[in-house]
Amino acid sequence: MFTKPSRRLRAALVLPLGLLLTGCDWVVLNPAGDIARQQANLVVVSTALMLLIIVPVMALTGLFAWRYRATNTAAAYEPDWDHSTKLELVIWSAPLAIIIALGSITWLATHLLDPYRPLTRIDATHAVAPGTRPIDVEVVALDWKWLFIYPEQNIATVNELVLPEGRPVRFRITSSTVMNSFYVPALAGQIYAMPGMETKLHAVFNQTGTFNGLSANFSGPGFSHMHFVTRSVTGQGFDAWVAGVRKAGAGLDRATYLALDKPSEQVPVIHYANVAPDLFDAVVNMCVRPGKLCSGEMAAIDAKGGTGKSGLLNVAALTYDKQGHEQVVSSNPGFADASLRRFVRDWCADNRPLRAAVARDAAPLLVRSRPLS
Repeated sequence: MFTKPSRRLRAALVLPLGLLLTGCDWVVLNPAGDIARQQANLVVVSTALMLLIIVPVMALTGLFAWRYRATNTAAAYEPDWDHSTKLELVIWSAPLAIIIALGSITWLATHLLDPYRPLTRIDATHAVAPGTRPIDVEVVALDWKWLFIYPEQNIATVNELVLPEGRPVRFRITSSTVMNSFYVPALAGQIYAMPGMETKLHAVFNQTGTFNGLSANFSGPGFSHMHFVTRSVTGQGFDAWVAGVRKAGAGLDRATYLALDKPSEQVPVIHYANVAPDLFDAVVNMCVRPGKLCSGEMAAIDAKGGTGKSGLLNVAALTYDKQGHEQVVSSNPGFADASLRRFVRDWCADNRPLRAAVARDAAPLLVRSRPLS
């Protein structure tokens, strides 16, 4: 006959599970960067403040259940009791004090740990030396890998991020297709990478080592493989690594980038010995492909009143979709591309008056138009 296990046996079964947890590396609470350390401290302090309410409530719940159990005839039975001013003060004042404390700490940390704010310290005891230049790293989230461009060193890598210990880092982050999230738990909190936009992050490593970086935002079937190696090395080690990349890597021009931009999974580490000028800015402005009008240029034109009907070709070239309309390029003034005609047709499909106007006015225009330079 099956018997209920004893308390000692149940404790013996649970104990190995606790031992397994001791082997876990809780990198979020044990990071290697000052920003991540301050964020970890914020998590600990916030949790402790909340436990000041949670623990007493849980303890009192058990106490009341035991004290007023049905078999305890000695407990006072007061069915008409419904109010206690003293108890109300305790119930509301304690949580209110915790909320005020949490709000104050969060407000201060929001400004002090603003990812756009340049660093003022390396750690709790060392400030950033006057005149220190942060190392710039431009980050591009691709499907499904990470591209890191070092503009000062004129090199680039795929799925490998190497940074010198003790030197502030200034990240510029974007995405080539869909929204993603750049996250190195040992370094700092996650920052979103969005197409056509640029986000920033300032951080620093306080110790050397190898850490994991990943995408923290689902972005398609290859998302689970969007991990990259992050290494913190000494200043001399960083210089040696840069020299090695320059010797062993190929060049990253715009044609190479467009090939790299195609969806792929589990891509190994790749090194590029040099990078095309302003490649990152072209990615942000969605104009890496030759002949495309940059979104910033289009915004400047719109700010001055636009180009009217003569801008149809440029609008089509800015359209990103699966039909290939973004590949509309014409260096011939008399060229009329069939895909551009499809773009105009689809654009006007649900608007009969506009479709009639396009049929009357736009067809000759498509032949005469040329891309804006």
